[in-house]
Amino acid sequence: MIHVTELLDSSVYDAQGNYVGRVRELCLVPAEQPSRVARLVIARGKYQPLVARYDQVASVAPGTVRLNTGELQLVPYLPDEAWLTVRKDLLDQQIIDIHGRKVVRVNDLDLAEQPADGRMELRVVQVDVGLAGALRRLLKGVVSPGWIRSLQKRLPTRVIPWEFVDVIETDPLRRVKLKLEHSKLGQLHPADIADIIEALAPAERGAVIEALDASTAAEALGEVKDDLQVRILGELDKGRVADILEQMPPDEAADLLAELPAETATEVLQDMNRQEARELQELLQFEENTAGGLMTPELFACTETTTVAQAAAALRGSEVSVDSLDTVYLIQDDKVLLGAVPVGRLLRAAPETPLGQLRAEQLVFVDTEAREKQVIDLMDKYNLRSLPVVDAEQKLVGVITVDDVLNRLWQARQ
Repeated sequence: MIHVTELLDSSVYDAQGNYVGRVRELCLVPAEQPSRVARLVIARGKYQPLVARYDQVASVAPGTVRLNTGELQLVPYLPDEAWLTVRKDLLDQQIIDIHGRKVVRVNDLDLAEQPADGRMELRVVQVDVGLAGALRRLLKGVVSPGWIRSLQKRLPTRVIPWEFVDVIETDPLRRVKLKLEHSKLGQLHPADIADIIEALAPAERGAVIEALDASTAAEALGEVKDDLQVRILGELDKGRVADILEQMPPDEAADLLAELPAETATEVLQDMNRQEARELQELLQFEENTAGGLMTPELFACTETTTVAQAAAALRGSEVSVDSLDTVYLIQDDKVLLGAVPVGRLLRAAPETPLGQLRAEQLVFVDTEAREKQVIDLMDKYNLRSLPVVDAEQKLVGVITVDDVLNRLWQARQ
């Protein structure tokens, strides 16, 4: 094992033993191989730095690097945005510890030689985020490497395997050029991603959201504190905001849209799918603390004569979120609300049973103008997981879920 701190500024000698310069930078090329040290940037005085490829390195040791080729075979260094540089992009930078689901700062990187294609390659194996890495950098050049290694054995070790690391890239152009595989961050639970986002600096928050697909970004953003949600969206491209809002539950998307500046909200709506934009515009007409402001238009409804088999088939093709689906609402052809059937009753009924025969004994509902307190009191009194909302003509226009109510109560306590 060799530490990056020990390798940076090491003396470099070519195959003939001639001094070439000192290691100024180590570069990874993620598009080729995510952990391999692919290039060494070698500097000497005022001369243009040179680059040694990984296959031109014969051996490395603390303070010394030997090449298997002559200096004339090295090429001049030209910056490449597709390269991930250790000194510039990683040391002292914040990264995401996927395994620990938190944000940490890089103190050092640990490298190891691994066999590949008949030769040894230098690979990043873990990131040091503890006191040992910080001490190595602090004492470098002050005391001998051997003394530092002896001292660090007595210190607690805090390292993260490289495969559990997600690099935060704040430059949009770099994110494109690096061509990294799908972000490991997207594999975490949205609530964990939200915790990570809240721990980051503003520029890095946007970078994390940009690294996620629209669906994951929407779920994660839904877990972030309300005031922070608005700030993050305000810093993103309008098209990206539209993509994210399209993936959110309509009621949450409408609440966010209402907090954005009017001009921004208008631009975002123009970039959205027409039907979804129309849904949001309709929800924005209701006051925030009313049933209309709490409800989502996403629900599942059928007529009384629909059979269990027909309803099940329609459910399979429905876009309504399975996580929030606990009731099938019964309506007339003109959408007037008639009743409700708990989904559990469908599972126990014969396929040919009309839904009208399975309706709940008591139908509880509110109109769009009902106040938030009335909604909460009804859901608490009748132990409801969802509450239908009707307009002035008794037509079903939306549903309020228990999650919506709990979220509102949580916000009120902040």
